[in-house]
Amino acid sequence: MKRNIPIQAIRGDASRQAHTGLPDGTYEREMGKEGFFGPSAQFYHRRPPTGWVDWEGPLRPRAFDLTRLNDTKPSPWEAPTFLSNAHVSLRIWRAPDRMDHLARNADGDDLLFVHEGAGDLYCDFGHLVFEKGDYIVLPRGTMWRIDTSAPTTILMIEATNNAYSLPEKGMLGNHAVFDPAVLDVPEIDDAFTAQHSELGPDGRWRVAIKRSGTVSTASYEHNPLDIVGWRGDLSAVRLNIRDIRPLTSHRYHLPPSAHTTFVGERFVVCPGPSRPMRMPSRCRSFTTTTTMTKSSSIMRATSSAATGSRRERCRSIRPGSPMDRTRRHSRTCWCNPVWRPTNTR
Repeated sequence: MKRNIPIQAIRGDASRQAHTGLPDGTYEREMGKEGFFGPSAQFYHRRPPTGWVDWEGPLRPRAFDLTRLNDTKPSPWEAPTFLSNAHVSLRIWRAPDRMDHLARNADGDDLLFVHEGAGDLYCDFGHLVFEKGDYIVLPRGTMWRIDTSAPTTILMIEATNNAYSLPEKGMLGNHAVFDPAVLDVPEIDDAFTAQHSELGPDGRWRVAIKRSGTVSTASYEHNPLDIVGWRGDLSAVRLNIRDIRPLTSHRYHLPPSAHTTFVGERFVVCPGPSRPMRMPSRCRSFTTTTTMTKSSSIMRATSSAATGSRRERCRSIRPGSPMDRTRRHSRTCWCNPVWRPTNTR
């Protein structure tokens, strides 16, 4: 059992409440434990805490342009991992038209976010139709595959050696952000029954099992997804981002964790909901310094006025980047990164 050291102090020129009423000409920085959930302290600087001119070492801020990873990979385990640590790993997967094998993750739960595309997912629990904006949680050990009906890009977030759960919503109530009733469970339907007799390209079904980062393959002379029924309180689930009702406040800067959809060990998954372009002058964003892992991964679309072309982007915004510096006038800063980039050049 642990109890945080009970300290509540104010020293020097500081605001009475965090994130509002900053002393004139100052920039707020927050130091916290356990992300935005635990004890914290706010510091008021004369100059922007993100105003560095150079940074050396492995914690150097980075921006990732994942549109450069264009190759289609037949297996999710071949998709490139671009960020990882002991608790979570992120892959970007350009999925094939049809998987000719099954995947199973023995390292932890998987969360698939469908950035673009549509199709069908078949797994131990049945059949799910998916589309752009879907989150799909796959419990550790689930056998699954997808057939796509359009070019599909998926952000894969693995809860390494752990499982996903829903966040505590406290005074907001169980129906805040999204009602758990909108979580969809796979069906044992005609489409699922029809695939019982399907076989792989050589007459066998192969299951690619990932454990400790390595893949083993088990082969069957029949389709292992020949389930006729199941029962229990564990299942794959689907949530579409359109069913999320974001929290908003015109006076308080809500931290990203307020929009949490799924919780892992020492990380949370939260969308970036729209917010008013202008907020009251006394309500400000802030820089954070924390012992937890942070990343601001943003799926976004950009258009070129000159060509009319549209590109899908997934990138991480980092302090000190050009996108970050545009916010300096409003004293808005972003989080310090403590990720371990994977195969970064």
